[in-house]
Amino acid sequence: MSLEILPRHFVEKPWGQAGLPAQFGGRDDKVGEIWFDREDASLPLLCKWLFTSEKLSVQVHPDDAQARARGLSSGKEECWIVTGAAEGATLGIGLTEQLSDQELREAALSGEIEQLLDWKPVQPGDWYYIPPGTIHAIGAGVQLVEIQQNADITYRLYDYGRPRELHLEDGVAVSNSAPYSGPHGRLPDEAGLHLFAIGAHFRIFVANGAADLSDLTGSSFYLAPIAGRYECEAGLLEPGMIAFGNPAALRGAGPGHRLLVAQQS
Repeated sequence: MSLEILPRHFVEKPWGQAGLPAQFGGRDDKVGEIWFDREDASLPLLCKWLFTSEKLSVQVHPDDAQARARGLSSGKEECWIVTGAAEGATLGIGLTEQLSDQELREAALSGEIEQLLDWKPVQPGDWYYIPPGTIHAIGAGVQLVEIQQNADITYRLYDYGRPRELHLEDGVAVSNSAPYSGPHGRLPDEAGLHLFAIGAHFRIFVANGAADLSDLTGSSFYLAPIAGRYECEAGLLEPGMIAFGNPAALRGAGPGHRLLVAQQS
């Protein structure tokens, strides 16, 4: 199997960024997310680029069992890899203290949940694995790659007064109302191929420089360049694009190149 460059789907969001750089399509509308998926049949994982000018809602995702109990096909686990951050940019992940369901509901209704989130300063190269049940929000001035189960299921707990629906009953029910304890860290800088995140549904590597990708077995990988341009039969692959297929088909990697590689578990 060779590589296919996945089509872009631009999603406008109230918290998105206007005037994205040319490599992201150069659009003037307020784009919050770019989704990469096949047009005809969805892939098991969904890879996105996200761009924020305001805070995202405080939200939570169910796990597979909780989703299926609600008539949905799957839950949603995800991983964030920060590729750009304005001065003072933060991610809200988990709470600063354990809350009961009633306390969480009251905090969501009053807006106190915004202050109870653990807002973590971030910079490019930081990554966080977000297990289902983790209460979270992305702050303003952040650019990141998100790799997730391909499920559009989000329960909003709080949205800063924006006129969008909240999902308190389901959101409280699936929340782990506690401090965050998931895997996180910084992408390694050393040349080569490095496995850095393992979830129930995916594994994520970073390939630095002219990394040897021959140890990657199988042909169904998601490839997201975050530095440098790569060549393949489908054309040039560069930041702002995502490909799916066999990483052995890539050419042109060298010093300064950095590539995210995700595989379904």
